[in-house]
Amino acid sequence: MLKKETLLKHAIALSTYILLIWGFYRFLFKLPDEVEEFIIKPLLWLIPVFYLTKLEKLPLSSLGMTLKNLFPSVYMALGLGAFFVMEAAIVNFVKYGGLNFNANIGDKVLLFSLIVSFATAASEEITFRGYVFTRIWQAVGSELWANLATSLIWAIIHLPVTIFVWKLNLASALAYLLVTFLFGLGAAFLYARTKNVASSILLHILWEWPIILFR
Repeated sequence: MLKKETLLKHAIALSTYILLIWGFYRFLFKLPDEVEEFIIKPLLWLIPVFYLTKLEKLPLSSLGMTLKNLFPSVYMALGLGAFFVMEAAIVNFVKYGGLNFNANIGDKVLLFSLIVSFATAASEEITFRGYVFTRIWQAVGSELWANLATSLIWAIIHLPVTIFVWKLNLASALAYLLVTFLFGLGAAFLYARTKNVASSILLHILWEWPIILFR
């Protein structure tokens, strides 16, 4: 059995590493989404996660990578994610006077964009809900505090994209980070109920796609 201090140290080290390396990446580069999400992010995010998991001598199921509770995970994610979809659809309808699915994906094929979104969700959810949240939870023994800590880190990780890529003003950046933090709370809550990362991956897609399609 690993010491709680070791798990907490690993979670903090991974979070710090991602904040620094991903922040520098966002500052220095902007490659096509498919390159970032299929190649760069898995290399920079998932390899350290799998390395630490192997170092801890824990199975992939400790990251929520399991078939257990798969169907409950899907049902629960769909139920919670429907709220995001309905909210975004209303905003889109008001903004464009009708549902305009092409407003934010340009000439990209919808299916390909969805696959890219899945790659993004998989890397980020395995890292944050599967690893960081789980390890902090095991270390501190409190789901609530682990959720709050992980969601705060999750929001901070998204700060570089608001500054270096989207170049949002302060108000817009804070609003986005708040929404990101709230999503983190919901994703970790759902993951804690199912112990299956498929739940937070699906919820991530249902959260992200209304933003892409309907904003």
